[in-house]
Amino acid sequence: MSITTFSDEYTSPISPARIFKASIIDSHNLIPKLMPQVIKNIEIIQGNGGAGSVEQIEFAEGNIRFEYKTFHSTIKTYTYKYKLIEGDSLVEKLEKITYEIKFELNAEGGSIPKVTSKYYTKGEFLLKEEEIQAGKAKVLGM
Repeated sequence: MSITTFSDEYTSPISPARIFKASIIDSHNLIPKLMPQVIKNIEIIQGNGGAGSVEQIEFAEGNIRFEYKTFHSTIKTYTYKYKLIEGDSLVEKLEKITYEIKFELNAEGGSIPKVTSKYYTKGEFLLKEEEIQAGKAKVLGM
C-alpha cells in the first residue's frame, strides 16, 4: 500500500464560522437545495450527524458514503475530517480516501480553507496526478 497526499489552500471572504456552518454542519439540508442537479439527497444513516456518523450522499450517478472521524470547532479554527469508505470514487485500486478541511480566520475577517487529501492505494498501484486533478476539479466545480 502507498499513500499519496495533496494539500491545497484557498481564500474566501466568508468568515470561518459561517462557511463551516453552511458547508459542514448544515450540508445535509443546504447542499441538495443549492445543487439539485449534482446531489439529490444527503441522509444520515448512522449516528446523529456528529462525530462518528455515517452519511449517504446520493449523486446523479450513484451513492457515496462518508464516515466522520473528527468534528471540531474553536473560535479561530474550524476543522472537519472524514473518510470516503464506499462509492464510485473508490476504484478497485483504492482502499480509501481521507480528507481534512480546516477553515482559519484571515486578517480581513474572511477565511483560509486548507484541504489535505490522502489516497490509500491497494498493492503496488501508484495514483497518477492527472487522476487526482480530475477528481479535485469536479469537487471544486460543485
